Amino acid sequence: MKQYNVGLVGVGAVGTEMIKVLKDRKFPCGKVQVFASRERDEEILGETYHVLKAGEESFKGLDIVLFAGKTDVAIQLRDAVVRAGAKMIDNSRAFRQDPDVPLVVPQVNPEDLDWNHGVIANPNCTTAIMLEAVAPLHRAKKLKRLVAATYQAASGAGAPGLAELEQQIQDYAAGRPLTVKAFQHQLTCNLIPHIDKFDEENWYTLEELKMRNESRKMLHLPDLMLSCTCVRVPVARAHSESLNLEFEDEITPDEAREILRAAKGVKVVDDPLNGGYPMPLDATGRYEVLAGRIRQDISRADKRGLEMFVSGDQLLRGAALNAVEIAETLIERGLV
Repeated sequence: MKQYNVGLVGVGAVGTEMIKVLKDRKFPCGKVQVFASRERDEEILGETYHVLKAGEESFKGLDIVLFAGKTDVAIQLRDAVVRAGAKMIDNSRAFRQDPDVPLVVPQVNPEDLDWNHGVIANPNCTTAIMLEAVAPLHRAKKLKRLVAATYQAASGAGAPGLAELEQQIQDYAAGRPLTVKAFQHQLTCNLIPHIDKFDEENWYTLEELKMRNESRKMLHLPDLMLSCTCVRVPVARAHSESLNLEFEDEITPDEAREILRAAKGVKVVDDPLNGGYPMPLDATGRYEVLAGRIRQDISRADKRGLEMFVSGDQLLRGAALNAVEIAETLIERGLV
């Protein structure tokens, strides 16, 4: 089997998860070179890597470069990766709405990889988790409108967010004052309906607007009606989403379950009388998006509406796994 030289820019939570996924999926790596803001030796998952400082000449000889760092770093190094002849798979928001850059989840729109010009964008984690379950239904019944509410884990804000939640839980149990830094308010014993900045024209947050704009691009539905409210919840890892779906064609819950059971990357968990429904605890560490609580929308007189609840690991499905699957799909389609 041909092997591919892989670069990784960024060694935080997502970067570490990318290395784990490369190993777990036995990706055909020749060498793996890790880059960051400074040169050093660093132990990652029990193995010592010589981390190099990322620069304009860093990417020669590499076939694929996974970016798990900041937006400004991706923008700064994009041309260097393309000049080196490598494929850049970026997890930041830098290029998601660039019309010359495909925004891809391989189970949703792999065909968009065919027109890449060296750069492929990873969608926001909430979008990736949602569309994994929504896209198969759309292909069968033509999605018309979607209303979502998300329940997003503390680790979605990175290592500082998770650390703050864990510390707050300990302090709360011990009766100590709680420190608030990573979030706008105390997260323990609370919900925060505020993720990212507010757009002061419509008062949606950027996280909410990302879900709309990215879904429109990936589903090739520029006029898709989509509205959502994104909420931070005191959960360590894995995001959940409540989805109200309207289709052009009639669809029943049984049809939806059949479609989703046949869909790659989705596991139907829908046995509510016996406690079977998606939960973030069960989604943590899993590759699949869990989908359940599938039922007809009783606010409608027709059969074009469904309710559904999904949970997915945002570090895997929403980031690291998706990036590696993009690399695998590039290889399968002969694009690298």
